[in-house]
Parts: sequence; structure tokens; C-alpha cells
Amino acid sequence: MAFLDRFLKRGSEGKTEVDNATEVSDLNMKGLTQKEREQLLAAEKVYKKGVVALRDVIAPSSIEVLPDLIVLDGKYVRTLFIFTYPRYVTTGWFAPIINLNLELDISFFITPVSSERILKVLRNKSGQIHSTISANAEKGQVRDPMLETAMEDVERLRDELVQGTEKFFRLSLYVTIYEQSKEALDETTKAVEDLLGQRLVYSKRASYQSEQGFMSTTPMGNDKLDVSSNMNTAPLSTTFPFVSSELTSDDGILYGINRHNNSLILFDRFTLPNANSVVFATSGAGKSYTIKLEILRSMMFGTDILVIDPENEYQHLAEAVDGAYLRLALNAQFRINPFDLPKKVGDMTTEDVLRSAVISLKGLMRLMLGRLTKEEDSLVDRALIETYAKKDITPASDLMDVIPPTMTDFQEILESMEGSDSLVARVKKFTEGTFAGLFNEPTNIDLDNQLVVFSIRDLEDELRPIAMHVIVSYIWNIVRQELKKRILIVDEAWVMMQYEDSARFMFGIVKRGRKYYLGTTTISQDVNDFLMSDYGKAIVNNSAMKVLLRQATSGIKRIMETFNLTEEEKLLLLESDVGEGLFFAGSKHVAIKVYASYSEDQLITTDPKQMLEIQEAQDEYSEGEGEAQQV
Repeated sequence: MAFLDRFLKRGSEGKTEVDNATEVSDLNMKGLTQKEREQLLAAEKVYKKGVVALRDVIAPSSIEVLPDLIVLDGKYVRTLFIFTYPRYVTTGWFAPIINLNLELDISFFITPVSSERILKVLRNKSGQIHSTISANAEKGQVRDPMLETAMEDVERLRDELVQGTEKFFRLSLYVTIYEQSKEALDETTKAVEDLLGQRLVYSKRASYQSEQGFMSTTPMGNDKLDVSSNMNTAPLSTTFPFVSSELTSDDGILYGINRHNNSLILFDRFTLPNANSVVFATSGAGKSYTIKLEILRSMMFGTDILVIDPENEYQHLAEAVDGAYLRLALNAQFRINPFDLPKKVGDMTTEDVLRSAVISLKGLMRLMLGRLTKEEDSLVDRALIETYAKKDITPASDLMDVIPPTMTDFQEILESMEGSDSLVARVKKFTEGTFAGLFNEPTNIDLDNQLVVFSIRDLEDELRPIAMHVIVSYIWNIVRQELKKRILIVDEAWVMMQYEDSARFMFGIVKRGRKYYLGTTTISQDVNDFLMSDYGKAIVNNSAMKVLLRQATSGIKRIMETFNLTEEEKLLLLESDVGEGLFFAGSKHVAIKVYASYSEDQLITTDPKQMLEIQEAQDEYSEGEGEAQQV
């Protein structure tokens, strides 16, 4: 480019090459060929392209400022500012605006105000209101509820500011709307104003300040409108726009849909500090439906499931997935011997195994035999040890080929003891009386299946808590033998919470299950009975995952106290539809809606009408198959 050097040197004495380059287009190009001129213009274009500033790129090509809007590069823009709030605002009141499928710019300007200054203003305001109330009373006027409410608010705010539980701020909130036409802008503006008005939050358009309004919502952080409202900490926190949390992870199963933002609630309960769960809901709220859905999806990941079913709600599911369905009843074939011994685990000795079995059986005996005196408790303790000794089971035994004793052996030992007549009479009910057979025969069940359901529906009410204790104890012995991912589901767990010994035993499993890769799910529709027990509260505290579906008004107060719920969450639980509620995982919780596919729904539904329709469809299909075979 020798010609360019000559040209710049000739045309600009004493100027730099950069200065000359900016004046290339004004210089006399005489003496240059056409090709040289094209090269010169191309060089000038490259230079100018390199010195364009950032503001030249982002700045609009044109802007027209009108009284109530501005036209920006062909787009119509209007700014709204909030000027009035109601006495009470709910959490997330601004979320509907945030979630609108519109092009919006939103700005918050929060300025802290000195508490000392506000306290002085509030003191003067309190005196004015009090004087007005007193003057009205002297004149015999009817009391003014508005003044009394204002007085109450002022005094409460003064107390909170003095105690340091609240701070004071000035809040400016602006919303800028973008549309392609003035008609669309007017329509969208009206829609936003209506959404705010539904919450008693009122806005105005930045008339004759449209440019200042637009500048207030740019990322410059400058409040050009300066329209603010006074707010203390609590209502200010409700304006925070990102109010919904998510429980979505890369691992785990789908529990449902987050009702706040429609995200998926994917979670692995075994990633929490413990894998325990509690489920509270009224009858018909969908608690069994939710749990059966968890069972199906957990089995896909290889988790073993053990269920105590008091109402035969899991039979259809067990049969559909080739699970084991064990019906426990006086006239049934399945039996569990409460005297079975667990296998040695780790460095456990025979003495440890025997002591653990005796302690567990003492709790069961108190449940079966009723209240025991101190003398009777001592007799039972000695009789249990001698019952095992009768079968050559002592701290020195090997335990490899021993045959556990039964309730009859226990009765015979008691009969040989002095002062045990009352105990023998009570034990005979389970060996020779009405309840004979159920807990007095060797165990004949097998847990070698991914899904095992224990049905206790056909047991008498008196036997149910005993059977649940025996089943849970048997499962616990099996769980400790082999480390494997398992979930134990105890439906209607409030039955066990009614008795201190069974409640204590249940809490022990919940507390210790983590060591053996066991997650325990306790389900209850009787919230008061469950949470009135100290062990019930302890089970809740030791459960990292919690599911609350629709609640009854009689139990909602205790639920609120136990789970620290807000008024909004209380209303959500009272008004939830089937399968809707709150899902807690560790320190997070979200509103959940449980969804199942059509195939899953056919397997897990508990709706009698739907189950009857399914049964009729199956019968019709079977009849059609039979006719086809005959043809």
C-alpha cells in the first residue's frame, strides 16, 4: 500500500497517520487510479469498523418520546409504577406478573431507612391517632375501626423495630411493557393493571415521564421516577420474585409436578441424611395412591419393598408385578414365630443376639399381655431366657442349627414358676384360646421377592397392633442380615403409636435403619393420634422426607405446629384436590401434584368405581378369550 503512504504524507503535513485516515474521504484523490481508490475506501471502512464504540452497537436507531409512551425502534414502550399496597400482602403476590409470557423489564429499588428516624415519626403518628380517638370519644362519636386498626399497626411496628425483628425500607417497583403496536400495548397494560388490582395493588402509568420511566428499568440502576412506598421487612420479602424452589436432580424417581413452576420433582430419598419418610393425609386424599406409585418406580431401580397392608390396598399391585402377597389371619396358612432369632451381624456375639431377642420380646409381651407389674415384668424376663435355654439356646450356643422355641414353650416355663398364674392365663389366649395358632407355630414365610406385602385386614382389631409389631420385628431381623437397598412401608402407622412399647420399637427402627440401607415410610390418616405420641413426633423429626396431602380441619393446627407451615400452606392443604399437597425433602419443600401414566393408574388405583370397571373389563376379556378358544 505504498500509494496510501504517499497519499497520507502528501495530504497532511504535521498530522499523524491516524488523523489522516479519518480525513481520507475529504482529500483530493486526483492522480489515483480507480483500483487505488477502491483499495483506499476499503481500508477506510476497515478502520471505521474498528473504532465503533459499544454504545453505537446497543443504542437504538431512533426514539420518540410521547406523553404516555415512547416508540423505540418501532416498538411501543410504557412504564407502570406501583403506588399503593394493601394492608396485608401474601408471599409471591408478584409471581403472576413475573410469569407472564410477555416482554417485560422490571426494576426494584430498595433503600434502607434508619430505624431511629422511623421510630420518631411513628411516635408522633401514634400520638396524633390517640388524640383523634380521644377527641372523638369526648364528642360522643361512634368509634372508628380504621383509626383503631391504624393505632394497632403503628404500635406493633414500633415494638418490632425496637426489638430489632423488623427493619424499615423504601421500595420503588417499576414495570416496563414492550409491544409491537399501540393497541397491543394498551391491551397488555390493562391486563397487567388488572392482575395487580386483583391483589389490591394499584399502579399508574408514568404519564409525561415516559422517558424517566424507561430509564428507571434499564440496567443502569438509576431511579429516575423516584416513586416509593414505605415497607418493613415482612411485606418487603413478599415482593421477592423468585418464590418457587425446585426439587429436581439427576437421580431418583418422579414423585410429581411442582405446582409453583410445573417443574419435575425428581428425587432419590437415599441421598438425604436418612431415607425415612412420613405421609399424612385424610381418607381419600391419595396417600396410598402416592405410595404405590413410589413403589412401582422404585422397583425399576432395583429397590426391595416391604409393605404392611391393613386394608388389602396393595394386593392388586403385588399380583401385577409377581410380588409375594402374604395374608395373615387366624385361618390363613402363613405364620410368623416371634421367638425367631436374628443372625449374627458383624462382631455380634451369641450373647448380644440373645439379649436383643429378649428385649424385643419383652416389648411384645407387654403388648400381648397388657399392663405388667414389676414382679410380673421380672418373671417374664426370666421366663424368656429360660424358654430359649429349654431349646439349648444360651450365650455359649452356636446358633447355626438351633430350632427357636414357640409361645407354647414360653407358657410351659411360666407354669413352672411360682406367682405366674395371671400371666399363664393371659398367655393361654394365644396358645389354646381364641387367638391360638397365629403366633404359636414356626415361621413359614419367605421374603425372597422384590415386593412383599403383609396383609392384616382379616385380623381382629385387638390383634392388629400385635401383628404389626411381630411383622416389623421379623423384617428388622431379615434387614440386618444382608445390606441391601430396601423400603419398609407401614400403612396406618397410628395403630402402633397407640401403645408405648410398639411406638418405641417403631422409632428404634426408624432411627437405626440408615445403617442397614433401609428407608421406613410411615403412613397415617389420624394425625392427632400419631403426633400426640412423643415417639410419633420423634419419627417425624427423624424422617428427612415428608408428604402432606389434603388435611382435615380437626388436625390442621397440629400439622401447622409440627411442620411450621404458613397460613397460605395451611389453606393449600385444606383445599387441595386428590394427589395434591406439600412435598418436603430435607430443608426444601414445594407444592406437589402427583401424576401417573395410564398403565400405572390401572395398577395402583384405589377408587372402588374405577376398580369395578377394571374388573368388569377383565371379565369381558376372559369371556372373549374362552369363546375364541371354543371356536
